[in-house]
Amino acid sequence: MTVLESLKKYSVVVADTGDIDTIAIWKPQDATTNPSLLYSAAQRPEYAHLVGAAAEYAQRQGGDDATRSEAFIDRLFVSFGCEILKVIPGRVSTEVDARLSFDKEGTLRKARRLIQLYENEGISRERVLIKIASTWEGIKAAEELELQGIHCNLTLLFSFAQAIACAEAGVTLISPFVGRIYDWHKKERGADIPIEEDPGVASVVRIYNYFKKFNFKTKVMGASFRKVDQITRLAGCDLLTISPDLLAKMENTEGEVSPTLTVDAARKTTGERIHLDEKTFRWMHNEDAMAVEKLSDGIRKFYGDARKLEQHSRTRVRQAALV
Repeated sequence: MTVLESLKKYSVVVADTGDIDTIAIWKPQDATTNPSLLYSAAQRPEYAHLVGAAAEYAQRQGGDDATRSEAFIDRLFVSFGCEILKVIPGRVSTEVDARLSFDKEGTLRKARRLIQLYENEGISRERVLIKIASTWEGIKAAEELELQGIHCNLTLLFSFAQAIACAEAGVTLISPFVGRIYDWHKKERGADIPIEEDPGVASVVRIYNYFKKFNFKTKVMGASFRKVDQITRLAGCDLLTISPDLLAKMENTEGEVSPTLTVDAARKTTGERIHLDEKTFRWMHNEDAMAVEKLSDGIRKFYGDARKLEQHSRTRVRQAALV
């Protein structure tokens, strides 16, 4: 048995890629995408038909460059999402533009628009997760969307405060970023961190135990891994989203893993339930220097990736106009 086969007994494996062929190879339950993954995939000749169709769609919408560019990106995200859903049995996560991270109403409009585009293609909203940054505004938008039957994946999650607020909002899924937490602390230490002391792994363990102890419905999906040990130390976590290179390493390694996270063990942990209003959330999050820095940095990077895709979209829409 391979490590990957063993892991799938205890956690739902999610592919962290926009490459449809790669997803088909690994056969995960779910898949996640983001602007950088889509930008990379959009350069490949095998996906030229999806890019071309998005450009033609955007051109038909009319309006100025910004309007057509937005239409192109929305259509491209949904087109890739629809293709991904043909090769997986579960759900695909589709991301809201990072520039809306502090705009609740803008996030609501974008999420509803993406769901409408999916439903126009015959895809049920039950198979889509809207991916939103775990700011206070993003969490409050997700809370409202969940009440409308639009399920959300709260990303860029680094602090315990973010996790608690998401659970209280009733979001479907959170994605704590193991690798980026590890990166920050490794830089602070100036040396590698033994796996048993890995703060990224410890963060997911703490969140998982808290959610299960207090019966929150929100699922935990460990994300942003740097090495296989970080993944196997979280066997039993609800979901784990894994890059193709780490999937390959686990598939090519024989061995078995045992669940380190279980509901029964979580319910035996100590600790009190915490309630967070906005002021308490902002203070508690602010007290975590790593989380403050990594959330801001993550939003900037996601924004930059989205702008690369936006620039690409404007070129393609102009080309479509000349045909």
